[in-house]
Amino acid sequence: MEYHAALLIIMAGLGTTFFTLLLLNEWRKKSVLNEIRKLPFTEQYEAVVARTPHYHRLSNDDKLKLQRSIITFTHTKEFIGVGLSVTDEMKVLIAFYACLLLIHKNIENCYDNLKTIIIYPHSVMIKEVRSYGGIYAKEQFMIQGQSANDTVVITWHEARKESYHMRHTNVIIHEFAHEIDFMDGEIDGVPPLEHSKYDGWVNILYKEFNALNTIVLKDRDWGKYKLLGAYAASNEAEFFAVVTERFFESPAALQKHFPQLYDELEDFYQIDTAELFS
Repeated sequence: MEYHAALLIIMAGLGTTFFTLLLLNEWRKKSVLNEIRKLPFTEQYEAVVARTPHYHRLSNDDKLKLQRSIITFTHTKEFIGVGLSVTDEMKVLIAFYACLLLIHKNIENCYDNLKTIIIYPHSVMIKEVRSYGGIYAKEQFMIQGQSANDTVVITWHEARKESYHMRHTNVIIHEFAHEIDFMDGEIDGVPPLEHSKYDGWVNILYKEFNALNTIVLKDRDWGKYKLLGAYAASNEAEFFAVVTERFFESPAALQKHFPQLYDELEDFYQIDTAELFS
């Protein structure tokens, strides 16, 4: 009995110590975050975001909200340069477009699970097996970015060029759309949704994905699907990332040619980009 009682006391003590350390760690994290949130949004930061085609079209409230998110993002993620030195411009532009996607999603900290952003100067060559309509092929191609687990890869030459002009493409938006897709634990083209909205999302996005996939296989009669391009047919996750790019970069065209798709994205991101950014 004495042995078992002593063992119980030891286990209880260890448990208490563990939870105490856990609470202290959470307290420290909150204290650090509170200090970070007090940091000013500097003139240098303002000069960077002011050059983007999106920032000046936001409301004052949204600008202030985005500024706070950028401060938190840049001070809580590790930025690693490969073949270049990381600058404030790099950090701010990546944070700006990453957090723009979540500006109306009522998420306190942008991408809590994300730890590292790796920045390359130019596109990176990789090999990958891809499926087109059930046909698998091993391909070698250049990538401008990549998202995996708790890390995002961005190539700076393309990212910088796309950040200051409205184009169809934006590598930062694309890669962080993948991060959003993975927030429910799967990267499948379906981001975290209310249960009541799941069927509508899947029916519309998969309908357009399958239509695009058929066109890519035939390589003819592209019509309105030129707006999305062949890369969006790689899989459902890439389709979601590409249409997110179009939603923020060429919203008027997306709304005109794919009104149902646009409505689903507007409902998810809670922002009417066609009205705001066109």
